[in-house]
Amino acid sequence: MISLLPGDVAYAIAGEDATLEEINQIREELGLNDPLPIRYLEWIGNCLTGDFGASIRTGEPVLEAIFARLPVTLELMVLSQIIAVLLAIPLGLYSAYRANTARDKAITTIGFVFVSVPNFVFGLILIYVFALQLDLLPATDYQRISDGLWANLRSMILPALAIAAAEWVVLMRVLRSDMIGVLREDYIAMARSKGLPPASVLFRHALRPASFTLLTILGLQVANVMSGALVIETLFALPGLGRLLVENIFARDFMMVQGCVLFIAVFYTVINFTVDMLYAAIDPRVRVERGHG
Repeated sequence: MISLLPGDVAYAIAGEDATLEEINQIREELGLNDPLPIRYLEWIGNCLTGDFGASIRTGEPVLEAIFARLPVTLELMVLSQIIAVLLAIPLGLYSAYRANTARDKAITTIGFVFVSVPNFVFGLILIYVFALQLDLLPATDYQRISDGLWANLRSMILPALAIAAAEWVVLMRVLRSDMIGVLREDYIAMARSKGLPPASVLFRHALRPASFTLLTILGLQVANVMSGALVIETLFALPGLGRLLVENIFARDFMMVQGCVLFIAVFYTVINFTVDMLYAAIDPRVRVERGHG
């Protein structure tokens, strides 16, 4: 798709004053004169040996560039999911416990409002309120952990909130739906008959069996944050993997773009596999079924 974009990356590298011979020499050095299928197959073959290539603009190895930006994206991913889970679990449990009441409907309505707003729009709202009006949190002044933990967290709170704003709603609705079914089980009625408080019934007896779908959706959302962080990282000027991908799409650096896309795809697959393995940790019945199989 990048190859279909207008313009010539060799011309961009050579500069406006370059001669035709200089441009052709650059194209030959980069292998741009070869057919696209041949170039792609050569790249795949190199990737199988661990060679993701180097940036055609800077010469920086692709893997080095990815791993240099990866910690920022991982931190954004972890913080956003922590915020989403901290909002989703108590609200989901409460909505299930008070299903179809006015409070349940109010939480659902608020959730629909949040999930209807794109994360970049919510990010702009957060910047306007907390950075421009209240001057409480920075909008674009990213600080690394080496500069201080609190300084780092202050620069990551707004982008993490922008992502979590819609993600908690999905987790909450899924948990609410499964929790309503679990609360109808006989062992829940038994726990209630023993006089256990509602919080104990919800958190100790009902949450664990109701969290299968929640775990699946959480795993998908974690992977989606990795692939969808490009908008938020660009909006908040975070030097993460998403911003690296966007910058090199505009620069038509296909080697860097291909490496980023491949890394995100592998990460997505690994996360989904890990979620499947976590099922056995949540419910021992999964281990028993696999053992019998």
